[in-house]
Amino acid sequence: MKKIIGILCFTAIFATVVPARAQDEKLDERLNRAAVVIDEVMHTPDRGIPQSILAGAKCVVVIPGFKKGAFIGGVQYGQGVATCRTPRGWSAPVFVRLEGGSFGFQAGGQQTDLVLVAMNERGLQDMLKDKFKIGGDAAASAGPVGRNAQAGTDWKLSAEFLTYSRSKGLFAGIDLDGTVLSQNGDDTRTEYGSDIPFGRVLHGEVPAPADSVHFVHTVARYFNVARADRADR
Repeated sequence: MKKIIGILCFTAIFATVVPARAQDEKLDERLNRAAVVIDEVMHTPDRGIPQSILAGAKCVVVIPGFKKGAFIGGVQYGQGVATCRTPRGWSAPVFVRLEGGSFGFQAGGQQTDLVLVAMNERGLQDMLKDKFKIGGDAAASAGPVGRNAQAGTDWKLSAEFLTYSRSKGLFAGIDLDGTVLSQNGDDTRTEYGSDIPFGRVLHGEVPAPADSVHFVHTVARYFNVARADRADR
């Protein structure tokens, strides 16, 4: 009887530990893929995010791997991570969702990575909300590309977010109006082990967990260098 009870206890513990570990590995993968997206985008010859945008960015959101199979009934959905600039460097990341109806990029594409860049204090404040609609609650523009590109619109005055997509190696601005960016509280709770408000994390009050350091350092590598280059001019 004791043997049976022991087996049942072990089974119950194993049943809870394995899903938790699988979830941790899923978050690790998402963080690593987000770092790869930033790295590969910035290594695209003459087609990366302009230096002026890198230097002025307040927050960065990366949604890696929108896939064709995720397009169900015209609805698109993706999971990603976000970090914000603070006086002490880039913050530890939080996990987010992006979802909405069809918004004009290649439905036939095998995979699409998305990058959203918050350009001012309003964009940062939107990041602290539970959720907001791009183009409704927050103004957004398709971002210009090219290391030294100058946008031909008034995004500097009006856009809270600049939006980009990368599909089949091509990187370009994209119209994400109508999509909703929201907090993924469950994944953020799993990452930090407790319910930590998004504001505390994005304001730099929480240390970056070990599995997120590579992503945060990758963002800092490009966005901080761009700011230093601008200061030297």
